[in-house]
Amino acid sequence: MLKCAAVFSNDMVLQRGKNISIWGTCGENDVVKVSIPERCVSVKAENDGGKWRAVLPPQEACENCTVKVENGQETKTFYNVAIGEVWICGGQSNMELEIRNANGGKDLLKELSPSCRVRFYYTQKKPMLCEEFYRDEENTCWQTASEQTSQAWSAVGLYFGLKLAKELGVTVGLIGCNWGGTSASAWMSREALSEDKDTALYLEDYDKAVEGKTLEQCIKEYDEYSEYDAKWYRDYSKLLEEEPNIGWDEAQERIGKNLFPGPMGPKNPYRPCGLYETMLMRICPYTVKGFTYYQGESDDHRPDTYYKLFSRLIRQWREDWQDDTLPFLMVQLPMFKYKHDPDYKHWAKIREAQYRVFQTVKNTGIAVILDKGELDNIHPTDKRPVGERLCLQAEKLVYGMDVDAFGPMYKSFVYKDGGVELSFDHAEKGFDIRGDICGFEIAGADKKFYDANAEVLGDRIFVYSENVSEPKYVRYNYINYGEVSVFGKNGIPLAPFRTSLNDC
Repeated sequence: MLKCAAVFSNDMVLQRGKNISIWGTCGENDVVKVSIPERCVSVKAENDGGKWRAVLPPQEACENCTVKVENGQETKTFYNVAIGEVWICGGQSNMELEIRNANGGKDLLKELSPSCRVRFYYTQKKPMLCEEFYRDEENTCWQTASEQTSQAWSAVGLYFGLKLAKELGVTVGLIGCNWGGTSASAWMSREALSEDKDTALYLEDYDKAVEGKTLEQCIKEYDEYSEYDAKWYRDYSKLLEEEPNIGWDEAQERIGKNLFPGPMGPKNPYRPCGLYETMLMRICPYTVKGFTYYQGESDDHRPDTYYKLFSRLIRQWREDWQDDTLPFLMVQLPMFKYKHDPDYKHWAKIREAQYRVFQTVKNTGIAVILDKGELDNIHPTDKRPVGERLCLQAEKLVYGMDVDAFGPMYKSFVYKDGGVELSFDHAEKGFDIRGDICGFEIAGADKKFYDANAEVLGDRIFVYSENVSEPKYVRYNYINYGEVSVFGKNGIPLAPFRTSLNDC
């Protein structure tokens, strides 16, 4: 029986200007012919399982194409295919957040139609390969935009795609590959995680949790947890309706403990390597222009490991797509903490790790959204600036457009007049200060930080404090949550920074 991978369907978007991979299964040794406009490629299926993969030559952008796949006995025909730009939208809940739940999303939905030239494919969200998985995967398909079909699309992805389609004048295809609450370790292979002792800790935790348990036992435990969790959230929703301001701890005292993420095992979607297998590898090696990625929140328990983890994830994905140059555009975490928690600074460390990745890993971009966080809400709903800042990164770094894509970024310092004078990249036009300038701290050799005064001097900032006569270290917004006061003239905030990674 001739089959194509589930990601190929009517209304799909194929990547322009690159070799196009199309694959599937059929009878062993069958010859499969794949045709796209004015191009045809024939390949012979493997004699072990009947797998086949056709690689077609690069195509120009076009609309309303037809793609045919045939093996002499059957023909699969895909209609209304566009050739344009394809991006994967990876990460966790803030990439997953649906446009219908985003600020202004319902109004935007009313404006959507296929003419907006954005299409979406959502990789099936199931945590375990099984008969049900493969059956349901066959029902996944690409969607064109409309008020009805786009309700559950990624808000960040949609805003990214709308701006990019408008600027480039081609159809943009988005592949949603994300799951709320997931660590980066869920999106990587066991081999990649095991390479370093720090990232291998994720595997060690998992192996310890399932030690001595059978597959059946693990599945049974997770199914029981799922029933408990569903009831718990029904009770929690009812409680919130009655007492909207109830605290998390008090809610658990009333209705029982929240047991997220549940017992580890092969059915738990939050296990290391799980979604790499059941989601990412189901769309690999679909030809894409690059990756967008919004994640990090669920690795805040190991912030000092995140640079290694994230760097290896990027390398993993590029290796799987067999392209070391694939662009990878990340969202740096915004301000956030729960209002009753102390400021642990673990999100500050995650942001710093993301920025280090941007500085050290080639072909990466970073959307700074420090100003778009919300106190006590880990899912801020203002997603338009997030998607559009990501798009600016793509326009500047990937498509070579002359756009103002960056806010100010720390470059260097000099000790001067009892303070520290800071210089920045992307600050040629100066700064936009909103409210009272804040967020700067300064310390001497004792590494004891004090709130600092800051004066803007054109494209530089002078920082000082009467408490520090011989300054050595400066940092800016090295906190989980606080006010954001310093922006570039383009409205993008100054990226948080430390002048030394050894100031603690």
